[in-house]
Amino acid sequence: MAVQGATIHPSAVVEEGAKLGAGVRIGPFCLVGSNVVLGDNVELISHVSVTGCTTIGDNCKVFPQAVLGMPPQNNKHKGGPTKLTIGANCTIREGVTMHCGSDSSIGETTVGNNCNLLAYVHIAHDCVIGNNVTMANLATLGGHVVVGDFANIGGMSAVHQMTRVGHHAFIGGMTGVFADLIPYGMAVGERAGLRGLNIIGMKRSGLSRPEIHAMRNAFKLIFDSARPMRENLDAAAAKYSEFATVRDVVEFMSYRGKRAYLTPRHGRAVTDDDNEDE
Repeated sequence: MAVQGATIHPSAVVEEGAKLGAGVRIGPFCLVGSNVVLGDNVELISHVSVTGCTTIGDNCKVFPQAVLGMPPQNNKHKGGPTKLTIGANCTIREGVTMHCGSDSSIGETTVGNNCNLLAYVHIAHDCVIGNNVTMANLATLGGHVVVGDFANIGGMSAVHQMTRVGHHAFIGGMTGVFADLIPYGMAVGERAGLRGLNIIGMKRSGLSRPEIHAMRNAFKLIFDSARPMRENLDAAAAKYSEFATVRDVVEFMSYRGKRAYLTPRHGRAVTDDDNEDE
């Protein structure tokens, strides 16, 4: 069956009021709620539930058993109208769950463009996810988490509520992140420690060799335990002011969020390839 340019399987339920873009395909046994907006060429393969005030951007593909737009798992939420907004060109694999925001907070959960969310990922209420983010199987975000562009979150990892993950950061598999992770940082461990810099990700993003070297040196300066952190940040900002990567880290750490910052273990700042011949 086709409705306004959309193709809908006879077993699917599309409630009155839902808005479907051109080329939408809704497969068997899907549910699309009355306040849902599906952009052009969105595909719900089968057994997908999209409910609440949820918007899915153009060219997204959603795999079976995904549940998008349910109310938040937040006892402070009183049932007021909240949203889930997903950007364009996202891949949402089997069993992914994303909840709407809560009426006691910002009221909206947002996911950016070009995100790749693998099987059984969970994104909780009021999260803000950037563009080009990859979350591997079973990765979980608590409420109010902020994830920057191009971050990569490994399988079976969990990020504590109200934590920030900087852009281009990397979280290893089976890692518990309980504090803010700096841009370009790499977190590994059951109770995460700051392993160093995501050098591989920095190279893949096209950063120059001088920029990477500046970040390495600034990283060691910032986490030098011989001086207070505030002095180290000021010193790094002054010494490497021409490098945008360093400015990003200093700005990120100058803002005091709900959580502390992940720091290197054993009192030493390291990078993932200290011994690499650059």
